Amino acid sequence: MADYRMRRRAFLAASATTAASAAAFSTLGVSAANADYTTTVDPGTSWGTWEGWGTSLAWWAKAFGNRDDIADIFFTLNSAPYNGSTLPGLGLNIVRYNAGACSGNSIGGTTMVKGAAVLPTRQMEGYWLDWYSADPASASWNWYVDAPQRNMLWKARDRGVNHFELFSNSPMWWMCYNHNPSGSADGTSDNLQSWNYQQHAVYLATIAKYAHDNWGFQFTSVEAFNEPISGWWKADTSSQEGCHFDVSTQQTVINYLRAELNSRGLGGALLAASDENTYDQARATFLGLDGTAQGNVGKINTHGYQYGGGRRDLLYATAKSAGKVLWNSEYGEGDATGLSLASNLNLDLTWLHPTAWVYWQVLDGGGWGAIQCDEAAGTTGAVNTKYYVLAQFTRHIRPGMQLIDSGDHNSVAAYDAANHKLVIVSTNYGTGQYIDFDLSKFGTVTGSGGNGLVSRWATQTGGGDAYTYHADTFLHGKVFWSYFSPNTVQSFEIDGVYL
Repeated sequence: MADYRMRRRAFLAASATTAASAAAFSTLGVSAANADYTTTVDPGTSWGTWEGWGTSLAWWAKAFGNRDDIADIFFTLNSAPYNGSTLPGLGLNIVRYNAGACSGNSIGGTTMVKGAAVLPTRQMEGYWLDWYSADPASASWNWYVDAPQRNMLWKARDRGVNHFELFSNSPMWWMCYNHNPSGSADGTSDNLQSWNYQQHAVYLATIAKYAHDNWGFQFTSVEAFNEPISGWWKADTSSQEGCHFDVSTQQTVINYLRAELNSRGLGGALLAASDENTYDQARATFLGLDGTAQGNVGKINTHGYQYGGGRRDLLYATAKSAGKVLWNSEYGEGDATGLSLASNLNLDLTWLHPTAWVYWQVLDGGGWGAIQCDEAAGTTGAVNTKYYVLAQFTRHIRPGMQLIDSGDHNSVAAYDAANHKLVIVSTNYGTGQYIDFDLSKFGTVTGSGGNGLVSRWATQTGGGDAYTYHADTFLHGKVFWSYFSPNTVQSFEIDGVYL
């Protein structure tokens, strides 16, 4: 993730390109829905099998990793109690676990350098304490640090999470030239010492192996970088851990990491790269790698901080041509209503076609989180409308479904072949209107309950419905329709749908 100040500036600069200003989507062919229009869902076009929804655990899990109620809210589909109310569980099945870079020990009189702006809540404890030994059973390693984040990792596992990604914001502080895991002095020079390129790979592979042997699950992917080409990882101004890596350095570390994972019997773990801040930079970095490094990358990770801009379509084409899995591995913004989230999700699923989508901090301050929190105080607060918007997607588009062509840039469609169920999540911006959904390209459509019922859930981002269920929508042959008030997200489930 970019430093918060950088993220806020990027979000404010891009806010006119989100749902509130649909005209700015014209370069991608996205426009506000025309009043009373029809969209035809086409199962003949598939964008792949959906892997799931997720969140990164740092930093919120450092503060709240011991809370079962929070784990129930985010990692189950149950009705979960929260502050005297009940929330529909988001059912996230992906977690990204942050391998920390900080420790308080001294190595022959050398200690970690703390940046002037770094926040304690964003400093994550690392397992490898010094350079004396790479043996994970030696005194150079402490496997008891970072307990809260690891506890939430286990809670997620116990609630059914099945994709675990290990990622790094910075190498361990003692691997850095300036011993500061917040970045180099200028933010544009590499901070990983050249003689520690392999050691950074050893660090991550050792954690992955230790988890395999001792933590009751296996990391399905490992990522060595976080927005590595960006220039904002500056020692004295960054509020978090971060490290710049030139593309040539990334290439070297990628090759080392693949070899270290393989040597530990973890050949099945995908190597992910490079978690760049934008879609365009993700593509440029991947294309800048040589053939060997590209071959060692199993999954292209991109962040979604370009919001309404960027060529998602070109990144998708690059990943597809190279035979790589593609994830949006991090997204966040400060719009508490969730309308920006819905519009950018529509853009991602229409043009980027990832097979998984990960929100950065589901617990965060102000509008950035689905639920508000104060990590320093250890308190959680109000549920943002964004939570209910996210639920419209995560609770209905489930792992194993096929993403298909909705026929509409403001809608997402997914088909569950095992249960003969069709799901449509649609967003209406601006003027209230009726939208017709034409399912004539399916072989048989019956609906449920013997009367053609289409189950409907609605969230009004301006206030009103908050993931509210309605049993008032019915099929008329192979067509159904629904009224959308302004700035509303609705999910529909249609049973008895056969190709």
